Amino acid sequence: MARICDPQVSFADAEMKAQGIGLDKTLKAISDLLDRNRGLVDRVLQDLQRGLKRPTTGRNAMSAAQVLRSFILRRIKDWDLRELRERIADGYSLRLFTAFGSQHVPSFRAFGRAFNRLTPETVRALNEAVVKAAVAMGLEDGSKLRLDTTVVETDVHYPTDSTLLWDVVRVLSRLSKQLRERLPQLRSVFHDRTRRARRRAHEISRMTSKERTRQQRKRYRDLLQVCEEVMDKAQAVAAEAKPLIPGLELMDAAVVEYLISQVQHFSGLGQRVVAQTTRRVIRNEQVPVEEKLFSIFETHTDMILRGKARTPVEFGHKVLLVESSKGLITHYEVLNGNPSDQDHVTPTLERHRQAFGAPPQLFASDRGFHSEDNLLACQQAGVKIESIPQRGGQKTPERAAHEKSRIFKQAQRFRAGIEGRISVLFRGRGMKRCLSEGRPRFETFVGAAVLASNLLVLAALLEKKRPRKRAA
Repeated sequence: MARICDPQVSFADAEMKAQGIGLDKTLKAISDLLDRNRGLVDRVLQDLQRGLKRPTTGRNAMSAAQVLRSFILRRIKDWDLRELRERIADGYSLRLFTAFGSQHVPSFRAFGRAFNRLTPETVRALNEAVVKAAVAMGLEDGSKLRLDTTVVETDVHYPTDSTLLWDVVRVLSRLSKQLRERLPQLRSVFHDRTRRARRRAHEISRMTSKERTRQQRKRYRDLLQVCEEVMDKAQAVAAEAKPLIPGLELMDAAVVEYLISQVQHFSGLGQRVVAQTTRRVIRNEQVPVEEKLFSIFETHTDMILRGKARTPVEFGHKVLLVESSKGLITHYEVLNGNPSDQDHVTPTLERHRQAFGAPPQLFASDRGFHSEDNLLACQQAGVKIESIPQRGGQKTPERAAHEKSRIFKQAQRFRAGIEGRISVLFRGRGMKRCLSEGRPRFETFVGAAVLASNLLVLAALLEKKRPRKRAA
């Protein structure tokens, strides 16, 4: 990152303003909200300057306001970085919204580097500031609450033992080849085994259930042998290359050091893949889910079983969403593993009380959140209307009468609204699948989708609140 500064207003900017070029109602409301909350920009500035020794020197870079507004615009429109850059460069109104004005719009890579510096904590703080602003303006009182969980996918292929072994072989082969191209003097011999590994992985994937009982172990033993051989050879190449780093030029030394670290990293993951494959296929053991590795690229990926017919197994992270009656997502959380939904009721009530100073009058969820402890927690918290359907078991006459009551059914109809919010996040804000790498960027991605949704909802609430002009 280079020096971050606020742009100077040019004559072209003044001319655009004089021509009356403005924003549409939604972007105008969001822009005004950002202007009134300068603390949001300051929080982004801290992330952009994090780790810089001299943030006030060097060539000019995007300002914090430009980064924040472009970050929000990208998620509102669900554009990739290239389209974001092109749209901003081509449109007067988007130039005004993102505070670029008549300035040169940087490349899409510059946007990517800036967005990657934003931390999950910053995005969470931005969301909390938006909710607080809605409360301060009298647009949200937190009287009603509904919650649900969903799954956001990571950018991985469907994981099988054979494809994971193939991933290890091809990645380590590529890294070893790059090391040998950088250091032709290396004597370690590295035989290319990618063709053999690919054939074995394809043979295993094409097997019928009858063929698997007779031939699977034989194919897997051969694939395991190839993978272990590639790991040993790659580590030998890396070990021979390491002492040669001091004699290289600065840039070459940095590249070689990075390649060696990557070899060590993927070799360690390869050992985990070999171990779990040996246990499951060769020894016929049941490997616990928490010990499995589902991707060597997105190692934080969890396997989520939710019992759905169309998607019985999903790979990513479970996300908790808590929404108010106005459509604002007051809390979100990326969960570890596949915890039961019923674990989140008590913490949600406590967070709501801290944020709004009082418990919600209505609390609604689906039957996955039901437990006797949760019903008691709602009662003790002071919730007036609890709408959590019982999950299984014989209902008492009192419980059956409560769930048949009009107020309970109305609360369940209110609860169904969060399903629509999840659909909007997936289809409109692009939250279905995260293409960013690593757990922190995954959380930032989810937070960005929530932030864009909250800003659009807040803009709509402000438009409703604005008094309409009477016709002459």
